[in-house]
Amino acid sequence: MSRSSKGDERSGDLAALEQALGHVFADPSHLALALTHISAVTGVQGSRARVKSYQRLEFLGDHVLGLVVSDMLYRAYPDAEEGELSRRLSDLVCEKACAEVAQEMRVGLFLRLGAGEERTGGRNRQAILADIAEAVLAAVYLDAGFPAAEKLVERFWRPRLERRGSAGRDPKTALQEWAQARGLPPPHYRLVEREGPDHNPQFRIAVEVPGWEAAEGTGSSKQSAQKTAAAAFLERVSS
Repeated sequence: MSRSSKGDERSGDLAALEQALGHVFADPSHLALALTHISAVTGVQGSRARVKSYQRLEFLGDHVLGLVVSDMLYRAYPDAEEGELSRRLSDLVCEKACAEVAQEMRVGLFLRLGAGEERTGGRNRQAILADIAEAVLAAVYLDAGFPAAEKLVERFWRPRLERRGSAGRDPKTALQEWAQARGLPPPHYRLVEREGPDHNPQFRIAVEVPGWEAAEGTGSSKQSAQKTAAAAFLERVSS
């Protein structure tokens, strides 16, 4: 990718962060601003200092994130009502979730903090990390547009959507949602074998999703064997 005239603003550290993000900035000043806490702004005060920090980007990133995740949820759960979608959205974009994403991005290593904020542990503070994750998303959006921002959300937030969709849920339902989230047909369950007497049968069921290796499960009923097969499939694709 060609560099802009601002390419000399990119430090080696920021290049490493770009690699982690999967996005090389045409204008690295967007990323530099996204990493700047208000405590690191010198020479100005009040509202002018806020403009020189990531706060405006965090505002924009919050709304970009909400839109992209809302779209992901709308497509992943076609039968969900508004209330369920809202609850799932809140879970995925809350402060804790965004802070965890920031840790996965490893942005804490690149934060620009004032000395006081550094001493008091600001680099690992959940609220700051959450804001930084949204600010970085906004920086990508400003640098390369909505498709690039959407790609970043897909990379860091979709796995969380999928994990939350399957946790503690019926494996068959979770697998169906997993397939829907990828635009795949519903899973197909095929009887492989039935053995044992009528009063104590054992069923072996294979679950198939186009483009993926089938998984098998056994049980004393077709339903329990299907659940076992679905759980085996989910365990394989998440490992």
